Amino acid sequence: MSDFIPVNEPLLNGNEKKYLCECIDTGWISSEGPFVKEFESKFSKTVNREFGISVTNGTAALEIAVRAIGITEGDEVIMPTFTIISCAEAVTRVGAVPVLVDSDPDTWNMCVDQIESKITPKTKAIMVVHIYGLPVDMDKVLDIAKRHNLKIVEDAAEMHGQTYNGRPCGSFGDISIFSFYPNKHITTGEGGMIVTNDEELVEKCRSLRNLCFQREVRYVHEELSGNYRFTNLQAAVGLAQLERLEEFVEKKRNMGRRYTELLKDVKGIKLPKEYEGDNQNIYWVYGIVLGDEIKCDNREFVKKLGEKGIGSRTFFWCMHEQPVYTERGLFKNEKYPVAEKLARKGLYIPSGLALTDEQIECVADVFKQLITEFV
Repeated sequence: MSDFIPVNEPLLNGNEKKYLCECIDTGWISSEGPFVKEFESKFSKTVNREFGISVTNGTAALEIAVRAIGITEGDEVIMPTFTIISCAEAVTRVGAVPVLVDSDPDTWNMCVDQIESKITPKTKAIMVVHIYGLPVDMDKVLDIAKRHNLKIVEDAAEMHGQTYNGRPCGSFGDISIFSFYPNKHITTGEGGMIVTNDEELVEKCRSLRNLCFQREVRYVHEELSGNYRFTNLQAAVGLAQLERLEEFVEKKRNMGRRYTELLKDVKGIKLPKEYEGDNQNIYWVYGIVLGDEIKCDNREFVKKLGEKGIGSRTFFWCMHEQPVYTERGLFKNEKYPVAEKLARKGLYIPSGLALTDEQIECVADVFKQLITEFV
């Protein structure tokens, strides 16, 4: 339908076209183009990192990061059950074991108070995932990691421009990653970035990104990997997007505040917090959790919103309930009640940067009308 409001629409009205035309005019379209290094350098500086390694997507960034820090078969990595499957997949692909914790009911992030009880002699790392807009309590995570000599892989895929206590998200892990999928604050269509301050990790990641070619003997391989290179075309778009990051962050926060203003009096739903401590929500998406009194799950509600011209998405499905893992015998008899509720009752409504004020009001009106049908 012509008046359908999509769950996400990126904003591409800056220098994207200008920089792309430069790529075409010069013929630099591959991973060898000059925009790639420029984007890596400028992006890493944005998050107070010395090095950036661009890759094909956020999933590839996670897989390379896990391999780079030396996670191998039989190792354990503590992570949230409530996250995208890319996080667990990066661990299981190397034969390691994801060890799960539940969610915090207010921030929807991993419950950091459960981490320490999950540490065993096999634990090698904590995978932190900042989810939907508020940062994880990194002070506690850093303390635990230091006391137990654990690495931190920080998934900041959704956190472009977000900070924790004044420090950029993506600057906390031994190695951290971002995604540039179209629903992110900065998009390159597809794409991802690994950032770190560790020179050895940089060299390892660059090798893993590029088929593990050796520096001196290019076509002789001592290790296997894939081709995860990032193109000059993608980097051109990324640079144009990066120029407007502060503007995009403010736009997202205004969007979140407006939704909250319009929906705050609706009974039976839980809205995202604007602040957690001194950290302001970045509203990567505007998430809503349906209360127990709402007589439907998120899948049905998303379907009904779609029928009324509103795009939306359900929240992540928990790792301990993923058929691909339970069929392998993982997470047997494990229960994480907060995450399970989020997975069944959580959804997010249109949140893209191109969303207009008029569309926000329309979405809120349709939402309020629809919710009355399920009370």
